[in-house]
Amino acid sequence: MADHYYTRKPGTEHDRHQLETEIRGYKLRFMTDAGVFSKTGIDYGSRVLLDALELREDANVLDVGCGYGPIGITAAKLATKGVVTMIDINERAVGLANENVRLNGVTNAVALQSDIYEKVIGQTFDTVITNPPIRAGKEVVHRIFEEGAKLLAPGGAMWVVIQKKQGAPSAEAKLEAIFGNVEEVTKDKGYRIFRALKEV
Repeated sequence: MADHYYTRKPGTEHDRHQLETEIRGYKLRFMTDAGVFSKTGIDYGSRVLLDALELREDANVLDVGCGYGPIGITAAKLATKGVVTMIDINERAVGLANENVRLNGVTNAVALQSDIYEKVIGQTFDTVITNPPIRAGKEVVHRIFEEGAKLLAPGGAMWVVIQKKQGAPSAEAKLEAIFGNVEEVTKDKGYRIFRALKEV
């Protein structure tokens, strides 16, 4: 059976290459590899999410399921006086994300290998961002929502991208049940961007 990108230690043979792209006006470079999510280019859902994302300059941000780092590194460029923590279960993705932090001259971001939130329990964040691993199953995705809500500061926001055909309606219902305050910020080509706000 082939490795999934949410495997802790991918066994897939390496196939490293570099991407160059522009996100939110920033020219960025990313090393990618086999065994990580969207290895051939920034996936469309992440781009829609990043185009919609609003961050305070000094935000303390958590990127859940960071892959090789496009969301977290862009967030670090936007929150210049903040700190971005990126987490992923996939050790190869985490290694790439830290390499890409250096490649893009980012000094306010770090990636950690973490099974969902194990490495950040007890911390508090202003913003949690996730392009959740749909293939890992609804139970994992809903855990990301539930446990992420507990790590948010009062007034903090969780930003989620999810495709309609991959369960956006049930994801929205779950976010609504947890937060009680969910907005669909935008949608594009079937991708929906939700922002769930934690009560102050």
